[in-house]
Amino acid sequence: MSQIQIPNLRHLRAFREVARFGGISAASEHVPMSQPAITQAIAKLEEALGLALFDRRADGMYVTEPGTLFLNRVERALKHLQTGAREASRIGRRQRSKGFGRFDRLMTAIQLRALSAVADAGNFSLAARTVGVSQPSLHRAARDLERLSGVDLFTRSREGIELTRAAQGLAKSVKLSIAELSQGYSELAEWRGLDSGRIVVGTMPLARTYVLPTAINRLVQELPGVQIGVIDGPYDDLLYGLRHGETDLLIGALRDPLPVDDVFQERLFDDPLAIVARTGHPLFRKKKLTIRELATYPWVTPREGTPTRSHFERLFREAGCPAPAGLIEASSLVLIRELLKGSDRLTIISAHQIRHEEQLNILAPLPLALPKTGRPIGLTVRKDWQPTATQRRFIELVRDAGREAQAVQRSPVA
Repeated sequence: MSQIQIPNLRHLRAFREVARFGGISAASEHVPMSQPAITQAIAKLEEALGLALFDRRADGMYVTEPGTLFLNRVERALKHLQTGAREASRIGRRQRSKGFGRFDRLMTAIQLRALSAVADAGNFSLAARTVGVSQPSLHRAARDLERLSGVDLFTRSREGIELTRAAQGLAKSVKLSIAELSQGYSELAEWRGLDSGRIVVGTMPLARTYVLPTAINRLVQELPGVQIGVIDGPYDDLLYGLRHGETDLLIGALRDPLPVDDVFQERLFDDPLAIVARTGHPLFRKKKLTIRELATYPWVTPREGTPTRSHFERLFREAGCPAPAGLIEASSLVLIRELLKGSDRLTIISAHQIRHEEQLNILAPLPLALPKTGRPIGLTVRKDWQPTATQRRFIELVRDAGREAQAVQRSPVA
């Protein structure tokens, strides 16, 4: 996200004020720029975007259709900066000796890029390489922002540079602001009839088997030029990226309760657990299975502390028999599949995750019900997120795939 070309912030503010007041003369009374400077700012912004933001008439300047799209993103971006500056000033009030009360109005594009890059890299040299400027230039931009705010933003650590608590909140708002501008560029491309929008999805294991690839394939069929980035990782890392505008949405197991209050969850379907074995396993010849019988076989299980491992342990505890010994702990579906194919091992896993293996007649769930093991799978987005048309279409396709997954979900029967 931080690699997009951030326009001159003074130009964005000038654009917003001209749109608000319908002319350069009126706007000049509300922005610290002369009328010629505002005229030049609008011209440069239009040149950079490659389209007209205003319809210039004798009675004033009227925002064009693409101008209206971009104005919405500019207002949201500047609002994020205002919120971040206010929060940084509040948190850093005790260290504050000077600076400007509304320093968000004075921030520059290079300062935004510097703070965002240092937040990610934790080092001025690495951040400078990321941004593509010299280390002294980036260091100067970061320290200039610190002087503008009047708040300590950076502290040294053994690893390099750490952001203060005030800077962390500001950096989050800066990244969300940059994300809004990126959304704005995508919407302008969509308005031109180009399908070159970008979607970044954070994904967890339970969505990778069917829902996500199905939605991606269908979207690409409709919009061949769309760019889709998929990021795998632990939930906490994915949630951080979502809240900082680095990803657009998460797909996977939902959390209850939600760990933060600035995201929203939407359930798509429930995914039950199943006891799974290779096709042809001796247990498939049994008319009735017991937990004690399952305990006599070797197992592949998730690591300790995971919800699925807890279900596994409770299964034997409630049956009053010891859990199987000699467990192999694994989370890779590829490894689990191969371990089960070459042995009589069993595993406990999401029924949805073995969808393809079941279709290929490699693995199958044993006929033993595991009540109260279903996990809700769905979408997680920022509460204030405003998707582009392409992103809205992708969400529709994800919902469709979720409904299909729910319809064909086959829970084992006792």
